Amino acid sequence: MNFEWFITKRLIGGKDYKSSISAPIIKIAVAAIAIGVVMMLISVGTGVGLQQKIRDKVAAFNGHITIGNLDSNNSRVTLKPISNRQDFYPKFDEIKGISHIQTVATKYGVIRTETDFEGIVVKGVGPHYRWKYLKEYLIKGQLPEYSKDDKYSKKILISDYLAKRLSFDVGDQVVVYFMGDDAQSRPRLVAFQISGIFSSGFQEFDETFLIADIDQIKRINNWKDDEVGNFEVFVSDFDKIDQRGEEVYRHIDSFLDAQTITQAYPAIFEWLALFDFNIALIIGVMILVAGINMITALLVLILERTPMIGMLKAMGSTNWSIRKIFLYNAGYLIFRGLLWGNVIGIGLLLIQKYGKIISLNPDTYYVTEAPVYLSITSVLAINIGTMLLCLVMLLIPSYIITKITPVKAIRFE
Repeated sequence: MNFEWFITKRLIGGKDYKSSISAPIIKIAVAAIAIGVVMMLISVGTGVGLQQKIRDKVAAFNGHITIGNLDSNNSRVTLKPISNRQDFYPKFDEIKGISHIQTVATKYGVIRTETDFEGIVVKGVGPHYRWKYLKEYLIKGQLPEYSKDDKYSKKILISDYLAKRLSFDVGDQVVVYFMGDDAQSRPRLVAFQISGIFSSGFQEFDETFLIADIDQIKRINNWKDDEVGNFEVFVSDFDKIDQRGEEVYRHIDSFLDAQTITQAYPAIFEWLALFDFNIALIIGVMILVAGINMITALLVLILERTPMIGMLKAMGSTNWSIRKIFLYNAGYLIFRGLLWGNVIGIGLLLIQKYGKIISLNPDTYYVTEAPVYLSITSVLAINIGTMLLCLVMLLIPSYIITKITPVKAIRFE
């Protein structure tokens, strides 16, 4: 082992290596590995980042699983109330992986100003509402606080899209008209006050939702204190959302229905699923290109060192020991490529994460800038996988060493 490592160090660090014919080819191979790692890191970092950001935005307005009345027909607004006196509320202890459950209610409304009007969906939320996601999207003012002691709060959260379209700002009064249950009833109006303005970048939601106190929706609908519109359930592991959705459906009463956001918005999540295939394709192509370049470099190196191979065989070295010398050398070159690739790739991702240099069209991608997700696990997987796969690919060309005889190798020029 020490002898093999000594020879490897001579191959890597010797002056003849740096000035040899194989030097340019080896540099190209190292550069190919570095570029491949950069591409893999960027594809995983931005692809997974975009997936997580979009599904978080959908969850911010819908939860991960929605439990509602079976007769609602998956309507965006609450048609029939349900009682909050359920076995699974306020804690869904029967199912593992449920992190939070909250009550909401929705109702159609119209915002009217002196010059314009806009149809909206007023979403009523309560004291236990999870503000985690909307807090991230808050750009002005503050989040409204709803407590049991402060019934019928007039504080609302409005989107930047609606605020600009209707010329509203924090502190302004917003008059919302709510239609009755039938055409004969007169519309009811409520004067709200803007507490904060948010911008999720998700146009479909920003132009639709206005966040208000759930007690206001109950009062307008003449509901009882224990009646709500829907339950929104959050899961701790989004990858198991379909499994959790089935478990939730089995644990609720027969007059209730459970729907995951992947079922409610299939087009969005089918589009996101394509990212997994694209990421896998990029990783596969990059590793293949890096491996082919390393195979070329190793073959040139073996050809250039044929006399040395013959001398080592004449001195009693086995084929496998000589192959290991070249594999060690290839491993060192791969490590150099990985090192440079990680420095450049992670550096570019960090610049995008904190500098937000690359912007995206929210109408197409649902985000205003390319999101970045950096995970130690994914970085290690890319590096270890690239190293192992490239070394496995190099086992085949290194087999040529077994075909070299000492006499012909020493005479080789």
